[in-house]
Amino acid sequence: MDDNDDDSEEEDASGGEETETMTIPESTQDEKYDENLDEEEEEQMLEKYKLQRQDEMFPDEVDTPRDQLARTRFQKYRGLKSFRTSPWDTKENLPRDYARIFQFHDFFRTRKRIFRDVEEEKTEGAMVGWYVTVHLSGVPASVMEHFTQGKPLVLCSLLPHEQKMSVVNMLVRRYAGNSEPVKAKEELIFHCGFRRFRASPLYSQHTSADKHKSERFLSADTSVIVTVYAPITFPPASVLMFKQRSNGMHDLVATGSLMSIDPDRIIIKRIVLSGHPFKILKRTAVVRYMFFNREDILWFKPVELRTKWGRRGHIKEPLGTHGHMKCFFDNQLKSQDTVLMNLYKRVYPRWNYDPYVPPPVTWVKNENTIDPAEVEMD
Repeated sequence: MDDNDDDSEEEDASGGEETETMTIPESTQDEKYDENLDEEEEEQMLEKYKLQRQDEMFPDEVDTPRDQLARTRFQKYRGLKSFRTSPWDTKENLPRDYARIFQFHDFFRTRKRIFRDVEEEKTEGAMVGWYVTVHLSGVPASVMEHFTQGKPLVLCSLLPHEQKMSVVNMLVRRYAGNSEPVKAKEELIFHCGFRRFRASPLYSQHTSADKHKSERFLSADTSVIVTVYAPITFPPASVLMFKQRSNGMHDLVATGSLMSIDPDRIIIKRIVLSGHPFKILKRTAVVRYMFFNREDILWFKPVELRTKWGRRGHIKEPLGTHGHMKCFFDNQLKSQDTVLMNLYKRVYPRWNYDPYVPPPVTWVKNENTIDPAEVEMD
């Protein structure tokens, strides 16, 4: 094949047209990209990713402080023989915020009675397509300050008790399109029924037991219960959870529905102290690094021990003054096993309910324009 044939094939492959290649310098791209980057927000997100990763690898494990007595640092915690069957008084050591809330004797029976009364007293109202003039009295001036002309104003009637505050429990599931870590007690925006408000929720497992283990992060693979202080709302009511960005935009975090109004729902936070076998005998072992002084060992002596490989035991006596302790187990330990102590305390949400939520910023596509003078042509 001659050279002319080669030239014709190359011309056919390229479409017979001459092309110019535009190369954007990497320095220009970096400068344009960094203009919209918030370094402080990046550092906070990196720290959250590290905490979430650590919680996944070592669930609930914490380090015993060396500059503080463990019995002082963990004085609000207690040991439980069994998390499922050990009793916990629902009225014990309640916070002051519980004096400001309303509690139902039987929430679901009250809800059924209120809905039945509403159906019986229901009268014919305005039909679809009618124009109705509504006159409101006693409206505070702040309502008009937050009202924007041209936007609709939604009016809702309240059922009995819906003007009172209580502990609201919602069943939600993580939105698949959002993968950023969401830590417990991090402020979020809630759309619950016709209400919109800001609050700092607690997350706990959705179980049928009388105690529910708290979660440090909003789980992505299972449904969780979200607990906040909020006005009473009767289910069914849909729930949307949003996270507000620094630029004012709202990102959808989770969706679900309102489950119940129950201040007696016990949410338990668990921490795990770990120690390592130092000397192993037949059914006893010397454990170190769980505590660092003799007094702490004596204080936590009644709490049961367990290991990652399924052994159970208890503290027999402290050895010396530097935190070594002699422990007795139901079987001989392995040298690579880890000794654990579970401690528990009840937790409550923060009272930072805020009904005034700024509207989200309208999403605008961000297109970076490039100065043609900075473009190199080959």
